[in-house]
Order: sequence, then C-alpha cells, then structure tokens
Amino acid sequence: MHIHAVPPCLPGAGALSPLLEEPVPARAAAIRREMAAAGLTAVLAMGRLDGPDGDPLGVAETLEVARLVPGMFAIGAMDPRRGDDASHMRAVEAEVRLGKVKALKGYLGYLHFGPDHAGYRPYYEVAERHRLPVIFHTGDTWSPRAKLRFAQPLLVDDVAVDHPKVSFVMAHVGNPWMLDAAEVVYKNINVWVDVSGLAVGDLTEPSPGRDDTLGRLKRAWRYAERPNRFVHGSDWPLAPMAAYRSWVAAAIPEEFHEDVFAGNARRLFRLGA
Repeated sequence: MHIHAVPPCLPGAGALSPLLEEPVPARAAAIRREMAAAGLTAVLAMGRLDGPDGDPLGVAETLEVARLVPGMFAIGAMDPRRGDDASHMRAVEAEVRLGKVKALKGYLGYLHFGPDHAGYRPYYEVAERHRLPVIFHTGDTWSPRAKLRFAQPLLVDDVAVDHPKVSFVMAHVGNPWMLDAAEVVYKNINVWVDVSGLAVGDLTEPSPGRDDTLGRLKRAWRYAERPNRFVHGSDWPLAPMAAYRSWVAAAIPEEFHEDVFAGNARRLFRLGA
C-alpha cells in the first residue's frame, strides 16, 4: 500500500529515483513487472505535493500511470498550508467524491507542521465523511531540509484521540522510533502502521544495519499486540517489491502473512475481494 509512481516533490527529497522521471508508459511497465515478480494484485501509489491547478490532491499523473496498471490506486497529498483555503478544500472534496483516491497522505517532517496543526483538520473532516484513511510519513526522512521533531510518531496519538472516527496510518512504523509507533497502535484502535521504507537498495548484500532494523520491527510487532493493524508497503522504487516483501516477511509470524500482506490493507482501504 505504499509505492511511488511520480516524484513526490517534497522539499529537499528530489525525484527518489531516475525511473520516476521516465515517460508514463515506462513507469507503468516497470510497476507491472515488479507486481508480477512479487505476486501482487494491488498497489497504492502516492501523489505529489504542490500539484498544478486543477489537481488539488496531486494525483493527476499518478492516475495516468494507474490507467496502464491493473490494480493500481492513488493516494492524495494533503497540504496543511492550504487547509484554510475554502476553494481548495471544495476541490479536494470533489476529487474524493469522484472516487479518485483511496486515502490521504501527509508529509510530517518534510513540511514543518505537526499532525495537530489546524491546516490538517479540514482534511480530517473530509476523511471522516468519506471513510478515507489518513496516512502520515513518520520517522526518518529522505531530506536534510526536513525537521524530525514533526515526524515523531507519538504526535499521531493526539489526532487519533481527537478524531476517533478517522483511521490513521503511520508510514515506516516511525523508524527509528518503532516502539513509540507500536505504543500508539497499542493504545488507539484507529491507528495502523505500514512497514514500508525500512530498507533501500536491492537487499542482496548482508547488512548489520538492516538486521538491526528488522529486529526493531519484530519488537514493535510484539509490543503492539495488534496484527490486524500492520499493512505491507515497499516504498518502491527505493527497493524491489519482491525482495522487500521477502525481507519484511522474516519479521512477521507466518500465520499472519495473509493479513499483513493482503487482508488488512484490503479492509482498511476498502479494496474489495
């Protein structure tokens, strides 16, 4: 439930990969190959920040790619700098009403606003009305211009309490603060985590750092005691979908693989059978 099909346009983050600057058909073909190699039937792809006029959630280009990839869906980008713009929020709700997105995404840390900032609240209201999950980047960032204190997963506890009818997802299990993220999941029935972006590259070479990360994920899994609140994501193209799935699987007890790698996300994002 976490890939990129377009450059995210985040301050200081760049395009993530040269592949995301290739023509739309090339990106679509790459995603189809990756999905086939990993045995995936559905992927959710992030939009971009600062979309052009007429694209309030930054998903127009993501949807272009999705038209060429069966089973691909879009996630819209929230911008707290525009939450008090009534015309912008009307355009956001119109996009949501048309079914163009399966969730909304906020980039904590990259944008220097906490999840409790007033600019996010109109998005939460839209999410509640339309039963859309709200995803937040949490933890380490891909940008030296980000401010980590805004990406601390404990901050999500505030909005989980204040907006109990909204489902919140903390991307990257708040890495490296995975136990903090696990505590927020343990405490709040309306909070999930995705396991994306915990390792990058082809994952073929041994790495003590990756082993440490996998150990933190195992501890977070045990602490949270909520196997129905973990969902899979790769953060592709930062890592191959198949290799990343196999790597994460080592931290998840096999009896829960069906839920973590399929069922939980299908229920959360209402993807159907």
